[in-house]
Amino acid sequence: MLTQSLNAPAISPQITRGKVAPAPHPVSDQFGAITGHVGLVATEFSYRKDEEIYGEDEPAEYVYQVVSGAVRSYKLLSDGRRQIGAFHLPGDVFGLESGATHRLAAEAIIDTTVRLVKRASLEKAAGTDVQVARKLWAMTASELRHAEDHMLLLGRKTAMERVATFLLEMDRRLAVASMMALPMCRRDIGDYLGLTLETVSRALSQLHAQGILGFSGARQIVLRNRQRLHNLDA
Repeated sequence: MLTQSLNAPAISPQITRGKVAPAPHPVSDQFGAITGHVGLVATEFSYRKDEEIYGEDEPAEYVYQVVSGAVRSYKLLSDGRRQIGAFHLPGDVFGLESGATHRLAAEAIIDTTVRLVKRASLEKAAGTDVQVARKLWAMTASELRHAEDHMLLLGRKTAMERVATFLLEMDRRLAVASMMALPMCRRDIGDYLGLTLETVSRALSQLHAQGILGFSGARQIVLRNRQRLHNLDA
């Protein structure tokens, strides 16, 4: 059951699938700067593993930011296959749309907390404040760059090059003390890279055998030779 925190704004039924986060998690970035600059109220919600945050073609009434955990945005194809468009990690903003509805669905990969603010409030603030408009444009441009890079990855790279690109991306976004703790499973990785689960597993095993990476647990990866991984990506 959803319980709304005191002084939080009214939430539409779209959000009632989640639960209000028990405590605030401050995140310092462009999204926080925007909401703080214009005094917008951002509300936090928590979602369980694999719980839907919003569905494809649902009204795009809110803009979201990951506070903790991880989110996948994806589209189900007509034949039942799933194509993951992006992984959203702590600090990432998602749900920005050019139209009135969401083009992709979004789910929590693991137990996840997000912040959200009404899209209409952001658009109104952008219409009267140049700094807000610029920050929103920067976030939108970043999403466009990612979409272009992902299109290139799916269209032109080999299976090994795709896995190498993914590992370097996660190394850049997740690595702490040379260790990557991946929140997503190999099936998720395959659906992101346009590969089968077996192909992803085989590529990781080959990289391990070549001494390029090591495993420390089911989803913890250590990159032992970034240069060789960069060479594979190139």
